[in-house]
Amino acid sequence: MRLSLISTLLLLPFAASHAQSHERARDLGIPLDGTPGKYNAITDVRGVKVGHSTIIRGSGPLLVGQGPVRTGVTAIYPGSDSILQPVFAGWFSLNGNGEMTGTAWIEEYGELLYPVLITNTNSVGTVRDAVIEWGMKRVTEDAWNCCLPVVAETWDGSLSDIFGFHVQKQHVFAALDSARSGPVQEGNVGGGTGMECLGWKGGIGTSSRLAAMGTDTFTVGVLVQCNFGSRSQLRIAGIPVGREITAPPDCYDTRGPLDSAQARFRCPDVRGDAGPYDPDRPGPVPEDHGSIIAIVATDAPLLPHQLKRIAKRVALGIGRMGGVAGSSSGDLFLAFSTAPAEPNEGLILNQRMVHDNLISPLYSATVQATEEAIINAMLAAETMVGANSLRVTALPHDQVRAILQRHTLLTK
Repeated sequence: MRLSLISTLLLLPFAASHAQSHERARDLGIPLDGTPGKYNAITDVRGVKVGHSTIIRGSGPLLVGQGPVRTGVTAIYPGSDSILQPVFAGWFSLNGNGEMTGTAWIEEYGELLYPVLITNTNSVGTVRDAVIEWGMKRVTEDAWNCCLPVVAETWDGSLSDIFGFHVQKQHVFAALDSARSGPVQEGNVGGGTGMECLGWKGGIGTSSRLAAMGTDTFTVGVLVQCNFGSRSQLRIAGIPVGREITAPPDCYDTRGPLDSAQARFRCPDVRGDAGPYDPDRPGPVPEDHGSIIAIVATDAPLLPHQLKRIAKRVALGIGRMGGVAGSSSGDLFLAFSTAPAEPNEGLILNQRMVHDNLISPLYSATVQATEEAIINAMLAAETMVGANSLRVTALPHDQVRAILQRHTLLTK
């Protein structure tokens, strides 16, 4: 069993090196607003680290409990990994067909203690239990919320055996142990392994912005687990790219047995007796499906009510990409501040905060970083074949480039 678990963890790229090896939005020359930080990632915010644990195993027909498996866990640290200290936080639900644990505590007290974990829908309980166990020796005795971590999810049941409950404690511990600062691995990794986004392969994406405010410059970083929307909605730099791309939709990449409904969507290059292929027919994954989780970090000194307002601005970045928060979507956002707390003792506490009337540059930074994080997730994701040989195609970079060039939008 132990060897089996270890063999399913694809951790070497994340533990040994976080270097990017794929095109990101700025490599493609997509015109985007704002100035990113050094790594253009959530880890540009001091103290923030990201780790992934990825499970990819099996192929062919879905056998519940056996696979195929295309899932994982992503961990985002708001600070130290040795002694957990609370940071101010706020959250927002754009559409609530999803789960993010620990939000009642954040709504009431405005504090985040544990690293934030993101996984698939059916693994939230396992991940929650594991992070509490991990934190037992790291939580101080006076911590009120000793057992209320934030764990969020999106659905990967199209590509993965989601009812097989393959995410185990060991995978959570591996994600936490692999967390690093610096560049962040994107695409088909961690919790984003089996996700789809705006009609293409999706997953993990990140970006950051520098916000100049008076004599100070603050950083805002966003990480998304992107699993929302349909192809027809996809917009990049304001252009309805999804309507112009000609690549085929999701399909079943097998000549083997399929039920009658699945057989209609056999991939064109293997369709055999499935009938003529219709490029205008939607694929086997419903158009109105999916969710997005967004985690926003900043080093600006903000109080919980301000962080809730920051979290709300994620929705505007999603809207730039064409998202509408469909009825089946879980669009849940969390924002936290890593700004060090003032030393306080006694009954009355003093806290620093950005003036409410001057906070707008942080709103703009959040919108811009969210938009780019989603694009980066889609550009990093690679075509994946999963359960029942379902093929979810990667966003074709060449077609995106050609479409934006026709609209004279590329900067490179």
